[in-house]
This record gives sequence, structure tokens and C-alpha cells, in this order.
Amino acid sequence: MSDLKSGSNLEKILKTGHFAFTGECGPPKGGNVEHLKEKMAHLKDKVDSVNITDNQTAVVRMASWAASSIMIQEGMEPNFQMVCRDRNLLAIMSDILGTYAMGVRNMLCLSGDHQGFGNHPEAKNVYDIDSMQLIALVKHMRDEGKFLNGEEIDEPPKLFIGAASNPFADPYEFRVHRLAKKIAAGADFIQTQCIYNMDKFRNFMKKAVDMGLHEKAYILAGVTPMKSVGMARYMAKSVPGMDVPDSLIDRLKGAGKGKVSEEGIKFALEQIQEFKEMEGVAGVHLMAIEWEHKVPEIAERAGVLPRPQV
Repeated sequence: MSDLKSGSNLEKILKTGHFAFTGECGPPKGGNVEHLKEKMAHLKDKVDSVNITDNQTAVVRMASWAASSIMIQEGMEPNFQMVCRDRNLLAIMSDILGTYAMGVRNMLCLSGDHQGFGNHPEAKNVYDIDSMQLIALVKHMRDEGKFLNGEEIDEPPKLFIGAASNPFADPYEFRVHRLAKKIAAGADFIQTQCIYNMDKFRNFMKKAVDMGLHEKAYILAGVTPMKSVGMARYMAKSVPGMDVPDSLIDRLKGAGKGKVSEEGIKFALEQIQEFKEMEGVAGVHLMAIEWEHKVPEIAERAGVLPRPQV
């Protein structure tokens, strides 16, 4: 694990043994800075850092580096996301240096959803490198102070390196080994995909702990509150690698008219309480998709406020 050299608040929270609580904010489909600031304001002082997504689901949005810069100006800490889909090696290394120069100290390395899912399916994907190689590249630039070709970097980007893990995609048995590969490549922290099948996740974490992975990187469990039965059904049927048990859909259906979203929040709160006690889990990554205004209430009810000052 990293030795607190990046200046990242998230890193300090995790390094000092606090249970981390991170959030997420998707940039707008345009240049509406005020709307972005309004969304960010709900998360301020409620989470330790905020993921800024990078053209998520291959839909064109404001650049993640630009939204990260705005977040820094608002006095918050971004987790700058970068996908390999849209950039060649030159652009990747250039954007790493640029975001670091603007004050970014956390970076999440992702492959990116295939462009066929998005609003410009005719766009070309790039994939000069994949997410595993991106992790290794950022670590090389940070620790060796060199570009991929061996040239010296005048001021290396001291970034706290993050990666994503999907505990549920097929083949399920391989997921923990893929996590191990990302940690070996240089990931300091891991954020998982949204978790709904708790039995499968308990099994995944037991394997990760048995392999000692929780001692090599900080693992944050992904939580997304369900807003509706329709959302649950869509995630179960249409989102690749998502595992939504029928029992959860039935629970939401049984909540009664007007009470489904509250039942979704209750399930999320139950998850957070269990994650606080689960061996190997260092924190929670709350993805309240376009529901940022609910984060203060969820954080309060989850008992994670006030956030520690480190």
C-alpha cells in the first residue's frame, strides 16, 4: 500500500484506519457548470472524495478532468476517472499530468463501456492499453518518475491509484483472481460494482481475505440504493455483470405504493452496517445515481457523519 505521499484526503482516511465513505457525481451532458455545482454541493462534507465519471455508459458528457477541476475549486476532492476506450497513450499520459497539475490526487483506472452502449455507437474505440496496463502505467509514472519510453518526468504525478472490481461477472470464480491482478499491477484502492447479492459478495470477500488482498489494497464496497421496482428489474435483466436477487425485487414490490424508494434506502443502510463489520472491507462507495440530494440523509442514517478531518 502507498505511503501517504500523494496528498490525497481519501488515502489519509484509509491509512489512518477510518471507514471510508466515497460518493459519485456524473458530469452534465453540456456545459452547465451551475447544475454540476448544485449536484456537488449535496456531497460536500458528507463523503471523503467524489468519483467524477468519464463518459459513463459511453455517453458524451463534460470531460472528467474539467469536472474534477471545478470540484477542486468548490473545495472538494475528486476521484478522477479515466477510461481506456477514448484515448491513445499520448493522450492518457498527457491527461494524467494535466489533472495532477490541476490538483487531482486520486485516479480511478477503467477500461470503459463499449461505445455500442452509448449515444455515438459509430465512434471508434482506442484501447491502446487496458485498465490493468493503465494501473501499471500510472504507478510507473508515479514511482519511477518516467514515461513509458523511459524519459524522465520533471515532476511525477503522485496519485493515489484506484481500480474497479466486479465481484459478480462471469466467470464468477475468476473475479477474485482478476482483483488480485489489479492489485499486483499497482492499485492502492478498489471500488466494487454495485452489490445486491450479499451472499455472493460475502463469499467473494472471504476469498479476497484468504488471499491477503485486503492487506495490499483498500477495498470499498459499492452501494447503489434502488429507487424503484423498474430500476431493480432493469439492472437484473439489462446491466451486464449485475446480480440482483429475486428476493430483493420481491421486497421492493412488497413495500407498497410510494414506499419503494424508502425500502431501497433501507436495504442500502443495512448493507452499509454489514460492510462496517465485514472483514476486509475498508469503506463504502455510494453511487446515488442522479440522486445526489439523498446522500446527506443516507450518510446521516448510516452513522458515518461527521466525516473525520485528517
